[in-house]
Amino acid sequence: MPELLLGVDIGTSSAKAVVLDSGGRVLGEGQAAYTLATPQPNWAEQEAEVWWSGLVEAVRKALKVSRIQEGEVAALGVSALYGGSGVPVDAGFRPLAPALIWMDRRAEEESAWVLKEIGLERLFAITGNGADPYYGFTKLLWVRRHWPEVWAKARYFLPPGSFLVHRLTGEVVVDHVTAGNLGGIYDLRKRAWSESLAEALGIPLERLPERLIAPTEPAGRLREEAARTLGLPSGIPVFSAGIDAAVATLSAGAVRPGPHVAMLGTSMCWGFVSPELSKTPALVSMPYVLESERLVYTFGGAATAGAAVAWFRGVFGEEVDLATLEQEAAGAPPGSAGLVFLPYLMGERSPIWDPKAHGVFAGLSLVHTRGHLYRAVLEGLAYALRHNLEVARQAGYRVEGEMRAVGGGARSPLWMQILADATGYPVRAVPEGGEAAFGSAMVTALGLGWARAEDLPAWLSGLEQKVFLPQNGGPYREGYTRYLELYGQLQTWFARGQAQGS
Repeated sequence: MPELLLGVDIGTSSAKAVVLDSGGRVLGEGQAAYTLATPQPNWAEQEAEVWWSGLVEAVRKALKVSRIQEGEVAALGVSALYGGSGVPVDAGFRPLAPALIWMDRRAEEESAWVLKEIGLERLFAITGNGADPYYGFTKLLWVRRHWPEVWAKARYFLPPGSFLVHRLTGEVVVDHVTAGNLGGIYDLRKRAWSESLAEALGIPLERLPERLIAPTEPAGRLREEAARTLGLPSGIPVFSAGIDAAVATLSAGAVRPGPHVAMLGTSMCWGFVSPELSKTPALVSMPYVLESERLVYTFGGAATAGAAVAWFRGVFGEEVDLATLEQEAAGAPPGSAGLVFLPYLMGERSPIWDPKAHGVFAGLSLVHTRGHLYRAVLEGLAYALRHNLEVARQAGYRVEGEMRAVGGGARSPLWMQILADATGYPVRAVPEGGEAAFGSAMVTALGLGWARAEDLPAWLSGLEQKVFLPQNGGPYREGYTRYLELYGQLQTWFARGQAQGS
């Protein structure tokens, strides 16, 4: 009898796959890197075939490293990036154009139209969210307006997870986590598409998957052709685990309300689980991976985190490795000798929701070195997380206990200590394994009945973990105040488009 689980996550910059045994022990991992297209400032697109090729490569690598037999895998779970508009496909499920992914900020006029014609109050009352170029429904409005030939030919707009599940199983489905993250056309209270808002927005619901499922409900069974391609047994159940941020939160052991988790990947998503409906449109809310009919995942996100680090290395430190940059930054004092960085390199999501915001270094002097600049980047990202955290508390959410951190950023001891000092919370870093692919495998275990939710935190016991306690918050209190003041002073300048030279 098959006893192994396969979890896959399709991220913005890479696909990851992990093989686990029935007790959560990691047997092998695989990864495949890829890129996204940024044809214009604030545009971000990705081809659907990139996701499929990444999935295939990552799975094959994980199976090879694990040295297991084909028939030992019992189920496959897939999580994915927030795919924004989703990929438009024709009646034969051939992609017609790239997806406008979460990072894309082009739908500014469409977002303004929604706020004017629909109104934030009505939108928030139904969806638990606001309107911004980040959301998939505003990107759909952009496609309708600017790519009319694509709009006319599209049979479906499939989020990345749905596209991959169809390629794997032939089924057209969307999990509630992914559907809720589209915003605009999903009724968070009813856990269903909102017919009234879809009609008001002019988005035909027949262009979206009709079947909405819980992540722990099998989406379908692996088709023979896909099974041959992947090296897996045909007919095994396939699960659509959800959006990567929510699934990564599960991977950190958040099986009930209480823990708050930071996912530090290409972007940063800090969030928590609650039985309450959304309390503020300043944050993003959607059904959670577990008990999706009852629990809500609410998060705040910086558009760039790992992307900001990659940008910095490409501009300032391409000739050195990351460890050297970390060492240089560790030699700079907390607060970076007065240097402040706004990490708004692709506009910004919550809580400011400003697509015109830009990245800024402020306070530069001859005393500053590359180490100061790199430390300021990490501190600016910590301030962005704190801003979301404080908005959540102001809205009435209880945010208590240690913060858990997963993703590539959790591998940086310097960044983890900065997060602890800047927020005042202990930070438990899970640098290896505790990511969305691991969480996808957890979902398969729940769906198969191999584990209960309360069993899953024990799976992390086999993973490396380290707790960083707040030690020196003083410089960061001043730095955070300057961070907020700097954006406030530049907001009007950003709005005039000066940063783009217009």
